[in-house]
Amino acid sequence: MRLTIVAGAVLAAFAGTAFAADVQIMGGPTDDSALSFKSQWGPDDRAGSANHTKNPAQIKRALSTIKQNKAITIGKYYHREAPAFGPRGWNMWIPGTPTGGPFGKNALIYHDELVTTQIGQIQTQFDGPGHIGVNTSKGMRMYNVFAHDAYERGAGGQAVGMGPLGVEHVGELGFVCRLVVIDAVALRKSQGKLPASAEMLPIPTKPGDVGIVTADDVKAAIKAQGLSEIGAGDCVAIHTGQGNSWSNDRYKKMSGEQRAAARALFAQGEPGFGISACKYLAERNIAMTMGDTSANDAQPGGEEMGFAVPCHTELQPKHGIWNLENVDTKSLVDNKIYEGAFIWAPLRIIGATGSPGNPVVLY
Repeated sequence: MRLTIVAGAVLAAFAGTAFAADVQIMGGPTDDSALSFKSQWGPDDRAGSANHTKNPAQIKRALSTIKQNKAITIGKYYHREAPAFGPRGWNMWIPGTPTGGPFGKNALIYHDELVTTQIGQIQTQFDGPGHIGVNTSKGMRMYNVFAHDAYERGAGGQAVGMGPLGVEHVGELGFVCRLVVIDAVALRKSQGKLPASAEMLPIPTKPGDVGIVTADDVKAAIKAQGLSEIGAGDCVAIHTGQGNSWSNDRYKKMSGEQRAAARALFAQGEPGFGISACKYLAERNIAMTMGDTSANDAQPGGEEMGFAVPCHTELQPKHGIWNLENVDTKSLVDNKIYEGAFIWAPLRIIGATGSPGNPVVLY
């Protein structure tokens, strides 16, 4: 997730004062409406919308969309020059050339890799239960849990995992869902709001900008693309075109300067869903949002100003509807894949806030 600082609010870590063991009250904005968040899967649930996968009818619905018996992967490349939010970075080394060997009469050698990164929140990334929460007057409210009740502690009290908020709880179920692809670029062109030659929506700076995709836009795109209505357990992807700047069909051939330009664009903001779209998707009881940007929320300008990536708090801690970011939607729209069976599961990393991955779409 990419986060934009909004005027009048510092959306970073604040110095806290403890009012009970392991409870931290942070300075800055609070929203106590989060205290009433309730999950449809009960107060002890840890997997959220992945529970849809337990319903055989949902899997049947997903598999019924396969017409050509073909597959495509839509995860982005993990690489040190790929766009990343803020200080996040992907760093990989090959320790030794080779790492080991030669051994035996067959002179075996081998290579390993060493990676340092924010493993759950880099390039194609899944937002798990421990990633997004809301600061309240009683502490940080996450999905079904207060953060101070979640942390797994190690030596010296250091947090070494998210406990009941770990992504492994979602990974134990995974996702098999009907994928619906919203081609927001095609929609804006059909409305005469985007030049025919444009590849991507513009980054929005204020309410009403064409880079903000509203609930009415989602409904219009579904109708224009001839798709059946979004339903419970569906996974909904938005194609804004911004991910084209480092799409899979281009990235490996790009120069260092072109990759730097993609990172610069990535840092400016992004088109995406407005809050009305996310509330509509929550009403439809979907399983996941995904898209070709770092958050899938429109920013820095949103449908309503003054909020920080509001779809994240609306969908994740409130409804347990998870989010997959920086997927290669260009490959889908280029191949006119607007519906298919989406199959993927986050890694079972105990206590992690999210997971990398390379989802498969069958169509």
